[in-house]
Amino acid sequence: MSNITVTFPDGKQQTFSAGITPATILQELGGRLLKESIAARYDGSVVDLTRPLQGDGSIHFLTFADDDGRDVFWHSSAHVMAHAIKSLFPHAKFAFGPPVEQGFYYDVELEKPLVPEDLERIEKKMQEIVNADYPFQRRDLSVKEALDIFHKRNETYKVEQIERLGEPPSVYESGGFIDLCRGPHLPSTAYVRYFKLLSVAGAYWLGDEKNAQLQRVYGIAFPKKSQLDDYLTRLEEAKKRDHRKLGRELDLFSINDQVGPGLVLWHPKGAFIRHKIEEFWKEKHLTGGYDFVNTPHLAKIDLWKTSGHIDFFKENMFSPMKVEEMQYLVKPMNCPFHLHIYKSDTRSYRDLPLRWAELGTVYRYERSGVMHGLLRVRGFTQDDAHIFCRPDQLDAEIERVVSFSLQMLEQFGFSGYDIYVSTRPENAVGSVENWEIATQALKAGLEKLGIDYAIDPGEGVFYGPKIDIKIRDAIGRSWQCSTIQVDFNEPERFDLTYIGQDGGRHRPIMIHRALLGSLERFFGVLIEHYAGAFPLWLAPVQARVIPITDKQHDYAREVCDRLKEAAIRVELDDRSEKIGYKIREASTQKIPYMLIVGDKEVAEKSISVRKRGIGDAGTFSLQQIVDEIQILVNEKKN
Repeated sequence: MSNITVTFPDGKQQTFSAGITPATILQELGGRLLKESIAARYDGSVVDLTRPLQGDGSIHFLTFADDDGRDVFWHSSAHVMAHAIKSLFPHAKFAFGPPVEQGFYYDVELEKPLVPEDLERIEKKMQEIVNADYPFQRRDLSVKEALDIFHKRNETYKVEQIERLGEPPSVYESGGFIDLCRGPHLPSTAYVRYFKLLSVAGAYWLGDEKNAQLQRVYGIAFPKKSQLDDYLTRLEEAKKRDHRKLGRELDLFSINDQVGPGLVLWHPKGAFIRHKIEEFWKEKHLTGGYDFVNTPHLAKIDLWKTSGHIDFFKENMFSPMKVEEMQYLVKPMNCPFHLHIYKSDTRSYRDLPLRWAELGTVYRYERSGVMHGLLRVRGFTQDDAHIFCRPDQLDAEIERVVSFSLQMLEQFGFSGYDIYVSTRPENAVGSVENWEIATQALKAGLEKLGIDYAIDPGEGVFYGPKIDIKIRDAIGRSWQCSTIQVDFNEPERFDLTYIGQDGGRHRPIMIHRALLGSLERFFGVLIEHYAGAFPLWLAPVQARVIPITDKQHDYAREVCDRLKEAAIRVELDDRSEKIGYKIREASTQKIPYMLIVGDKEVAEKSISVRKRGIGDAGTFSLQQIVDEIQILVNEKKN
């Protein structure tokens, strides 16, 4: 039997017989790693601990603390759930069951809709499967063998998957349950110790509403009970912060099926907050060296052919419309218009860099199964900008944009980030050399600022690599917002040039960047981050004046008028309701300042102040409160 050389993370090497498994190596190593490892990465690929190793390679044992380790854990949890469902509902047919960012799901076709009592039954059966400690056993099959297995089981979606892939598949078996799967998986079902099924939603086969509708069962699982308890606590907090619920309660926005799914109606209070966000955005861009441009909402189809969107983005675009025998498309992006603005004049090396920003509304065809409140919509406004620069300016511009992005996000109360550099995908256009230059520029910009980042392999856009900045909110959730992309391709497609110092024509480099992402998505994230309690500078109503009885109405109106003169956004609640009711309602509406006036306040020309989150703050002169609010607003305190 031949030998293989295994390299460990510390650089040490050891020789083993070919065919040894990671599990056997773990047994030799012992210690904490033996107890916590759930899979391994060998020579770049994630494998089962029971997979025989046949060639030389580097090994890294994965635990639940690793991203890949969590994926394996949650993928196996999805299989345990499917096993339980099949045991309880023998006619169930399964589609896909992947891990997701937080947990797992499985799409399943059942004869009846699942109800909460069914989820409890499934959980009970899952516990039996976990207790049985069934090993996950992998088998590599021919296409014919796999088709025979799943035809006999009447698993029509699995059969279709096998036929679509057309390559020899693998299956995993545990306790008599067989599933089509590439793996890898946990050593056994016993590892899935602490779990909870969370919800059921509708989903279409292959994400197409023309296909069969399935039930998507979501779940979460952890190796430790404390982790599950912490997650469920955070989940309850997240439910309280749900932007769709708060959007209704605070009268901020709505989405109406008669208008169209994924199309947002901004109500006055929500529109005002959006106005303040845009006002701040514009102010920062003007002082940050940007010029504003505006572009149409649609263009002739030829524009999108030139840009490459027809070839690479067509499934996310709405169907063309005919205007005077020509085909037009509503825009999914703003960038082709900015390219044409650049082409409208001859540019010199002295003109560069050009930084053009636009709050441009775009339209993308999102399938109905993936739309989610403000976070995934069909019409949204990007805080878009494009920078045209010379190659020698690229590194400095990347550094400048990254720094600008973080400054903007910090102003809205975000300080925790996860930052990724996304590299060349399979369907990329342009030369490998240009991709490498662009990728290195992105890395260099982050490194010069001392910012840690991770690589997200193959997740760049078709025309270039990108930096993705994910912000962490008040309860630790991660949200994708800012993106910075380097593009050599579009300037070439549109034949952009500038006159160099040598008198010749040269190609500029284009940087695409969105700092907040889409205003709709960012607004949804803000609602959840603040739990609807917007900071004073963003709050649509900063103060509400509440007279105790009708006798104080005249003075209450004087207070309102004085606040309005000071540019403070104020409401008067002069309804004939009990004071306790009016205070509770103002609290529910999350108004920062409640200014209470009774006989004592009228006599003293003062106001009693209640602050959101604090309660009774004492009695003050009106001028003191005006000064305090103005200072907090001007400083944009969060």
